[in-house]
Amino acid sequence: MKAFDRYEMVCGVEVHVELATKTKIFCNCSTEFGGEQNTHVCPVCLGLPGVLPVLNKEVVNLAIKAGLALNCEIADFSKFDRKNYFYPDAPKNFQTSQYDLPICKQGWLDYEVEGKTKRVGITRAHMEDDAGKLVHSGATISTSQESFVDYNRTGVPLLEIVSEPDMRSIPDVVGFLEELVRTIQYTEVSDCRMEQGSVRFDINVSLRPLGQLEFGTRTESKNLNSFSSVRRCLEYEIERQAQLLDKGQAVVQETRTWDEGQGVTLSLRSKEEAHDYRYFPEPDLVPLVISREWVEEIRQTLPEMPAVRRERYTSLGLTEYDAGVLTASKQLSDYFDEALQNYGEAKTLANWVMGELTRLLNAQQIRVEESPVRPKQLAELLTIIDKGTISGKIGKTVLEDMFATGQDPEVIVKEKGLAQISDTGALLKIVDEVIAANPQSVEDFKAGKEKAIGFLVGQLMKATKGQANPGVVNSLLKEQLSKL
Repeated sequence: MKAFDRYEMVCGVEVHVELATKTKIFCNCSTEFGGEQNTHVCPVCLGLPGVLPVLNKEVVNLAIKAGLALNCEIADFSKFDRKNYFYPDAPKNFQTSQYDLPICKQGWLDYEVEGKTKRVGITRAHMEDDAGKLVHSGATISTSQESFVDYNRTGVPLLEIVSEPDMRSIPDVVGFLEELVRTIQYTEVSDCRMEQGSVRFDINVSLRPLGQLEFGTRTESKNLNSFSSVRRCLEYEIERQAQLLDKGQAVVQETRTWDEGQGVTLSLRSKEEAHDYRYFPEPDLVPLVISREWVEEIRQTLPEMPAVRRERYTSLGLTEYDAGVLTASKQLSDYFDEALQNYGEAKTLANWVMGELTRLLNAQQIRVEESPVRPKQLAELLTIIDKGTISGKIGKTVLEDMFATGQDPEVIVKEKGLAQISDTGALLKIVDEVIAANPQSVEDFKAGKEKAIGFLVGQLMKATKGQANPGVVNSLLKEQLSKL
């Protein structure tokens, strides 16, 4: 980007993660996504007079687990605060959040970008309740004549993860966010379904002239829900700020919204500071005291993290690229691991999972955990290919049938008569017929043109509909041709 010729980008992010609880943070309402508007609500999450919140302990468990995965310190003493603001999606006129005593602080996360390992500091991670959702009549909030509000999401537990402003390029930001989401997904603290709003990104970005140490004025772009949106938003916002600075104009500290359709950020409101929210301790919730025993109990439940799993895969002979693709999704990685328990050739298995299986999943637009071909079945298919029962080419056809029917590979091979022909007596007759039908290729072979045998093999495979054993075919062909 041209702006990077003159300016350095400084970026920090705030990531809002919906925690995977069945009920909301302070009441028993369902957190299930997609219910009819304003049906997952009660007097507590609607902020009606006279109600009292009761903290969901599982929210604390998940917050501790996420904090440990992000190498954070878990506070012995933590409390909730009221963050006061007035907006139609906040029925209480405040958000129950954490201000000066968050549950997690001073962590870090390593990630790889452009072949280098980098580290971004985690300032804090704190618990809070989500707001409702505004549904606008127009394409954007700026062009709408009216807006409606759905309070189903109000009170859904969030973990807000705040990074240090350690990122200096767009690949830095995207790489960090990808690893962060991957880490949260592996812990199963959240389902991380960005298309459902389970993870949302706020991007704080500023520019400073190259060589300057002092940070520039930042803007915050809110509620981005995909990595591609983050990339496009940064590209636009960096150029917008650069153009202002080039003209000698000031960048206004403000909150902006990302318009996906137009590919631009739009001014939403002036950027508030902490004192604008008039934080004070939540009087209806007691402080949270977390014992070391509680923390260590949760630490024991941490799974193998993505970086560790990538190292394990490369130790099995996979390339760093293969390991990266497989671990990009916990579900895909879990599928691979389960299949690996029944089939030991990691590279072959990885090729099939990343190739044929992924192709079929994408064609049907389904997730790997919904695959009709279970990991053990894929392992069984590769085993019978290795045994020579069927060829790899026939194996791809069998996999498609398995995907369509859910049947085991042995059943499909038997029912469709797909077993590879290895009987030399049966194949010898076909070999002689192919030799007799292709005299020119025979002459070419005798003249020293080795490629001619490839044509003859192809004719024989065609005659057997791909079921001839290639190794046996090659051996018989050479043997018969040597007699001529």
